[in-house]
Amino acid sequence: MSEFVPEINRRRTFAIISHPDAGKTTLTEKLLLFGGAIHVAGAVKSNKIRKTATSDWMEIEKQRGISVATSVMGFEYEGYKINILDTPGHQDFAEDTYRTLTAVDSVIIVVDAAKGVEAQTLRLMEVCRMRRTPVMIFVNKMDRDGIEPFDLLDELEQRLQINARPLSWSIGAGPHFRGVYNIFEGKLDLYTPSKQFITESVEFKDIAGQELEKYISRQEAVKLRSDLELIEGVYPVFPSEDGMKRYLAGDLAPVFFGSALNNFGVKELLDCFVRIAPSPLPVQSAERTVVPEDDAFSGFVFKIHANMDPNHRSCIAFLKICSGKFERNNNYRHIRLDKMMKFSQATAFMAQRKETVDEAFAGDIIGLPDTGNFKIGDSVTAGETLHFKGLPSFSPEMFKYIENTDPMKTKQLNKGIEQLMDEGVAQLFTNQFNGRKIIGTVGQLQFEVIQYRLLHEYGAQCRWEPLNLYKACWIECDSAEVLDNFKKRKYQYMALDREGRDVFLADSSYVLSMVQQDFKGIRFHFSSEY
Repeated sequence: MSEFVPEINRRRTFAIISHPDAGKTTLTEKLLLFGGAIHVAGAVKSNKIRKTATSDWMEIEKQRGISVATSVMGFEYEGYKINILDTPGHQDFAEDTYRTLTAVDSVIIVVDAAKGVEAQTLRLMEVCRMRRTPVMIFVNKMDRDGIEPFDLLDELEQRLQINARPLSWSIGAGPHFRGVYNIFEGKLDLYTPSKQFITESVEFKDIAGQELEKYISRQEAVKLRSDLELIEGVYPVFPSEDGMKRYLAGDLAPVFFGSALNNFGVKELLDCFVRIAPSPLPVQSAERTVVPEDDAFSGFVFKIHANMDPNHRSCIAFLKICSGKFERNNNYRHIRLDKMMKFSQATAFMAQRKETVDEAFAGDIIGLPDTGNFKIGDSVTAGETLHFKGLPSFSPEMFKYIENTDPMKTKQLNKGIEQLMDEGVAQLFTNQFNGRKIIGTVGQLQFEVIQYRLLHEYGAQCRWEPLNLYKACWIECDSAEVLDNFKKRKYQYMALDREGRDVFLADSSYVLSMVQQDFKGIRFHFSSEY
């Protein structure tokens, strides 16, 4: 067994996911505040950002008040090394979030108390369910009027298809929000709103004693006692051996209530999280199951970010370490290129602040400087051939021709497109009929972000031309003759992706179904493994 086990056991790597505007980035910031990673929280208000959130560091994120790229942050808390991935909530950037979920061991879902379960939360929960990822739920904005807590729990169970178990309970809500009773630790925390600094809350252990009424009204005390009795009678016992098994299997979600903006209920969530969330889990590769405790280093690239530092046009490949220990200046094997590489500038992140790391362990996420060597899904190991699975690229839903508006900046435009496509948020196809470049995305907002970043990060101007397409399908066929015949018949609708693979561009669902009927020998794929 590896000598690194104590280091691996103290790691907690998780993603925070939610529908846009549920308070995900604010919660991330407050967790960093408790971890001592930052000392003053910035208030994040949509479109009016006074002090920008630590995890939203791209210029366009600061302007719009939304996250458009996954941020990675690490900090120490009570002997644990915590790695947070703050993901985009906006559905136009869902693909970035899906891939991020392949790099984490557990998830915290943020739900708005007034809106309940929203569309994007449902989609993300499907990915968690598919991967059997352990989930905790933070019900945010309890200081605003919202859905009654028991009704909200019913909605969570029905719509997310997971068993809920409250581990803290709200006393009042909206203007009458008085605090939470921390069921997990058996104490009462009274609400003191503070956006800027960590506030001490009053603790109270004996819920049955009359002294409770010194802190909250008699009416509130009676309701709290009856609510807790109902919780203990109806919901699964937790913590318990069976409860922990069900949580780790992704079948049971502990639920906490609070207000991230006002820094309330966050510490309860964090204290419970570090105690029950899993340390790094085994990862499946095509060759074998990779266990974190293996002595040999291995990891995979799940995200690439262009322009971490716009002054230097630098790209960073985010690598999740799956096993063993990474050491700076060691030689490691890049599996796809089959070449040895040495990394002297590997970095760890606190949002855009990064520092060079000398060593990192399974569960950690490090940034490797990338000069064009990496693609999403690449494996890096101490020498063993491993191919990590499950990093798909989905068929885009919106397509536009991209045109250069300044011929003097062709080089900058091409470099910008190449680096932004490496990030995996959008896809580039080249039409085989006319040679024009087509960008495919899952939402309109991505086109705006690409245009903005090309201009502000690369000094290149582009314009979009509409293109009415339904789907891009990767095609393959066992017979070269049949494939060639298909390509000749449909040559106006054929394109190549960046890997040089054939892609059929269907302009309607009717055309696609007809083509599938007419060409039985062709296999059409709607996602490509990177």
